[in-house]
Amino acid sequence: MSGGVDSSTVAALLRDEGHQLVGLTMQLWNQRRLSDAPGMTENKAGRCCSLDDVYDARRVAETLGIPYYVVNHQHRFEQDVVRPFVAEYLSGRTPIPCSLCNNHLKFDQLLVVAKQIGADSIATGHYARNSYDPKRARWILKRPADLAKDQTYFLFGLTQEQLAHTRFPLGEMRKPDVRDQARQHGLNVLADKPDSQEICFVPGGDYKQFIDAYLHEQGEELPDTAGDLVTTSGDVIGQHTGIHNFTVGQRKGLGVATGSPLYVLKINGEIKQVVVGRGEELYSSVMHVKRPNWISIAAVDAPMRVEVKIRHRHEPAAATIEMSSADEVLVTFDTPQRAITPGQAAVFYDGDEVVGGGWIA
Repeated sequence: MSGGVDSSTVAALLRDEGHQLVGLTMQLWNQRRLSDAPGMTENKAGRCCSLDDVYDARRVAETLGIPYYVVNHQHRFEQDVVRPFVAEYLSGRTPIPCSLCNNHLKFDQLLVVAKQIGADSIATGHYARNSYDPKRARWILKRPADLAKDQTYFLFGLTQEQLAHTRFPLGEMRKPDVRDQARQHGLNVLADKPDSQEICFVPGGDYKQFIDAYLHEQGEELPDTAGDLVTTSGDVIGQHTGIHNFTVGQRKGLGVATGSPLYVLKINGEIKQVVVGRGEELYSSVMHVKRPNWISIAAVDAPMRVEVKIRHRHEPAAATIEMSSADEVLVTFDTPQRAITPGQAAVFYDGDEVVGGGWIA
């Protein structure tokens, strides 16, 4: 229970179906932490997992008459989500902490806790669908009925064991209907609560300030990642203050002026180099995806036609996937895609089914 309208409505619906429920909220980050650092403030609007959200979740549990517990996983969250987030940016990559949180905590440690208290499954407010296919002997993850709220991009790392013990009651519902259900169940305060938009541990969305503040708190120096701004031909056209200040596709803040707009095309972390060029140079037909997790299939044995999302809001693009090594997928798009960004997730679809996904190299 996150304290939002989605997970709260799930609890109400399952209670009405007669299930024996226990409400669990994961305490992952101390919202007061770093709040006194420059640019960092506590409990900004739009953040998930805030103290107010915990209060709302507890209030919903009391309204529904179900037991409720807060489970502290702050240490695990910091080790598996926050520190990798910082390390990825400092290496010139652009991470997705929400996917890491799902993979390592919400559908891993939460399931462990559920089993410890005797529950046979967990239910969440994610917009997704899952079901068992006896012909393939596999659990299948599918996009939801409300494609505008589709969260399968962040769920590509779920294992067969996790899918077998997870329910997505909102998979067939649309967001306006969920809010209506909340009102019908007396959860009026949450019915119109806005969805969280920001990373829970980065207030204001300024990850650069967060990295500075976090490293200072840890007694660590911000590493010197300053270096050259270069063109695709290798010509040095300027200097930058650190590779963690850039991401592929970025246009503003490059610190150089030319006769035409320049974009970040690539970040060579090992040599602290940022490659810039024209907008049309951002497009590529090929990418490599590491550490794939397969859902609807056991493995890719031959070239396979799929659609691929390279960002949450990216329109799935037709492509062919094949294994280039034991732990890497070669993706060849039919049409070049813009700003393929290392560190982001690539998720493969066959219609509504999630074939699998991995991390863009």
